[in-house]
Amino acid sequence: MNKFRVNIQGMTCTGCEEHVAVALENIGARNIEASFRRGEAVFELPDDVGVERAKKAIDEAKYEPGEIEEVSLKENVVLDNEGDYDLIIIGSGGAAFSAAIKSVDYGAKVAMIERQTVGGTCVNIGCVPSKTLLRAGEINHLAKVNSFTGLQTSAGEVELAPLIKQKNELVSELRNQKYIELIDEYGFDLIKGEAKFVDENTVEVNGEKFSAKRFLIATGASPSLPPISGLGEVDYLTCTTLLELKKVPKRLTVIGSGYIGMELGQLFHNLGSEVTLMQRSERLLKEYDPEISEAIEKALIEQGINLVKGATFERVEQEGQIKKVHVTVDGKKKVVESEQLLVATGRKPNTASLNLSAAGVEVGKRKEILINDYARTSNEKIYAAGDVTLGPQFVYVAAYEGGIVADNAIGGLNKKIDLSVVPGVTFTNPSIATVGLTEEQAKEKGYEVKTSVLPLDAVPRAIVNRETTGVFKLVADSKTLKVLGVHIVSENAGEVIYAATLAVKFGLTIEDLKESLAPYLTMAEGLKLAALTFDKDVSKLSCCAG
Repeated sequence: MNKFRVNIQGMTCTGCEEHVAVALENIGARNIEASFRRGEAVFELPDDVGVERAKKAIDEAKYEPGEIEEVSLKENVVLDNEGDYDLIIIGSGGAAFSAAIKSVDYGAKVAMIERQTVGGTCVNIGCVPSKTLLRAGEINHLAKVNSFTGLQTSAGEVELAPLIKQKNELVSELRNQKYIELIDEYGFDLIKGEAKFVDENTVEVNGEKFSAKRFLIATGASPSLPPISGLGEVDYLTCTTLLELKKVPKRLTVIGSGYIGMELGQLFHNLGSEVTLMQRSERLLKEYDPEISEAIEKALIEQGINLVKGATFERVEQEGQIKKVHVTVDGKKKVVESEQLLVATGRKPNTASLNLSAAGVEVGKRKEILINDYARTSNEKIYAAGDVTLGPQFVYVAAYEGGIVADNAIGGLNKKIDLSVVPGVTFTNPSIATVGLTEEQAKEKGYEVKTSVLPLDAVPRAIVNRETTGVFKLVADSKTLKVLGVHIVSENAGEVIYAATLAVKFGLTIEDLKESLAPYLTMAEGLKLAALTFDKDVSKLSCCAG
């Protein structure tokens, strides 16, 4: 017998699953598992039955078979012992729920363990609360400052407490809809408490032991603190506690100006604070292309945000309610004072309490869980996904990895994690979006590189918006003209980057972008204009000209 997996379009319910299963049974298939939610069927065929017969049977049942692949002949994990689980998931964020839902679809008995609030970082303290407040900040900023003659707009003092209350209501609503209510919908168990491994088959929660054939560690990450003298003695804020303030501080100092520091710093600037962003590096976002760093730095300075770069942090102290950050910049000592201090210098994996050594799970230098291409840890029974591995810190990456874990740990497949093309967005204004290789990364990989840099004042949408600080940069292979990377600073850059992601993922060329139709007066048109810039001066073209 050989085992196969086939993608199927057209299944919409459990009845469709039965029709597909019957069609496959009629040609001699065994151990058939059809899932309309996943749009696939997994089954075994006798050696004398070819895969084309299976595709024909599905087609004759009025469904559309797609790609078919052979998978390892390994049974799905199914336990006989009542009370034990096929999969225990530690954590309840994006990776955890993705894995749980898919595992239940496979027929597995699943439990999820959570020590705090269900839903993980994104919905509770990360993406959702920060982005809704960022939108509020943008509206307040535009009311105070707009570029259009004749518009009489103004903004009064921001009442932060009602904004925070509204944010908390949204978080609660989405947590219930997208997480808590799904527990009963899919029928897995939620165990409240802190999990600690006893051995590779068992965890202990609140003194009670639970066993499983497979485990997924998806415990996420939390803010980490830099080693700055005196920091432990002052009332500093993290990205979590900042979003619970009830009053806009007169002054806010931010230590760290990565994407979290920039987003939250600009948020409070837009709400009325005097904001200072401080960092050790000589330039913002040093891992990005220089043109991106320069564009966002220019935008922040134009908006009135203070930047302190190349800082050596000497010490932090507090006098009354005033926090003082002592730094040395260019050999000169400087003190930055503020009512509130935000520390946004990175995140650390939540692994300290898991007792991973008892399960034989290896960790890296920063205590992150080490995984292979199949999301397995050093113990083949235990998987990890999401921020706890310190991979790309995005909820959509975590959810993707959680699905891979379900396919491999429960479905018996051998799917590899592919993070070669991961888009990232920083929700400042203008926003920053990037996908694929930077110019430097492309050269390091041995490509002969050709680039195009298009200032935002050459994009019609930006011109009519009267917001022209920004840039589009394309990185291409000079031989094949394949798009290797796209990097943008503009309004709605996050909306544009998905099209760029498809271009990079599927190997489109600069010529493909040139020949595509781009709607006029959209920011996405900047992709085509940047492609044209490889061999034309777009300022010499008429509107929409190619």
